[in-house]
Amino acid sequence: MDAKLINPFVDAFTSVMPQLGFPEPKRTKLSVREKNSIGRGVSVILGFTKQIRGNVVYNMKEDTAKFIASTMMMGMPVAEFDAMAQSAISELSNMLTANTATNLTGMKLEVDISTPSLTIGEGFVLKISEGKFLTIDMEFAGHIVELDIAVELRE
Repeated sequence: MDAKLINPFVDAFTSVMPQLGFPEPKRTKLSVREKNSIGRGVSVILGFTKQIRGNVVYNMKEDTAKFIASTMMMGMPVAEFDAMAQSAISELSNMLTANTATNLTGMKLEVDISTPSLTIGEGFVLKISEGKFLTIDMEFAGHIVELDIAVELRE
């Protein structure tokens, strides 16, 4: 996996999150996995097409998703991960992935993204790719969002 295709994801996360009122995120863990990831509670998957093909999954615990939704809704308490909180998480994933796509376009790559697909539940298997993919844990305010990235440059 080419690092130049991974950096736009980390750059998007570290630039978008502070704009929304979150503390600056830090990359805490980097690993290579194969084919599948395990749902942590809330997972949002988006696809890439055109010159970049593949998927990104934003994988987090439900408490992290509620914290993010609350912060995005100006501190409104989020006791349950209801439709409004789910919408906030989907919108965040759109913002992060659109920023990533903008970063990739700045590298003269043509890319489109799919709409987000949100799943709820712990322990289920998420098929990320047919081969290896990169997992990056991003930590902020004691919370972790796992980025599962499986993208490749299409010739």
